[in-house]
Amino acid sequence: MEHSDSSRRQSLGQFILAPALISLAVTILRLAGELAHWSQKYFNTEVGGGGSIVGITWLAPIFGAYFAVKLVRTGAGPRSAWKAMGFAVLGAAVLLGGGFLGQALPSLSGFYGRLLYIWAVFALAGIVTLPGWPALFKTLLAYAYSARIPVVIVMFVAFQKGWVTHYSAAPPDTPPGIALWPKFLWLGFFPQLIFWVGFTLVSGMLLGSTVAVLARLYQRSADRNLQGDRR
Repeated sequence: MEHSDSSRRQSLGQFILAPALISLAVTILRLAGELAHWSQKYFNTEVGGGGSIVGITWLAPIFGAYFAVKLVRTGAGPRSAWKAMGFAVLGAAVLLGGGFLGQALPSLSGFYGRLLYIWAVFALAGIVTLPGWPALFKTLLAYAYSARIPVVIVMFVAFQKGWVTHYSAAPPDTPPGIALWPKFLWLGFFPQLIFWVGFTLVSGMLLGSTVAVLARLYQRSADRNLQGDRR
């Protein structure tokens, strides 16, 4: 039993090693580009850094597909590709529904209430994808933390040093005079390890499940063709 658990951990580590290193390299490149004031198109320094071409956000669904292929090839594919897709779509629906609901709740207009609500929605959205394909969920979860923990470290240093980067940019409604640690926890630590992990799970499960569905359809088509040739 212990040997089996050790083998699974080793296999998971092997799965995420290259993606984790790629994500780390992209994080370092982005930090360097923002500190050097390179093109805003590639290294957006505004709050959230949205739309920046260089960033690890785009990697989440791509690696979701990559992990899906690896899992299917090793015999750890979903029991039902359509079930996996269904739960992934459910996770996306939680995000969309949570967004609409959040806009309708006036009590969420405050800084702290809004953040807590957003984190809860993204955490729930990620969790509901689990039953569809547990192996992919666990792989994406491990990758998400391996990619986001370095960002947490970068953000702490960025806040402490006062760097002009998206890692240290604060929303306009951030309480004035907020101290370093509360600022880091509210804008760095928890968003990276809850919000962005939830995003990684939902986007990765969506594209990964799509790959599984396409693989299943391709296999069925190949089986039919083989049966036809035998006849």
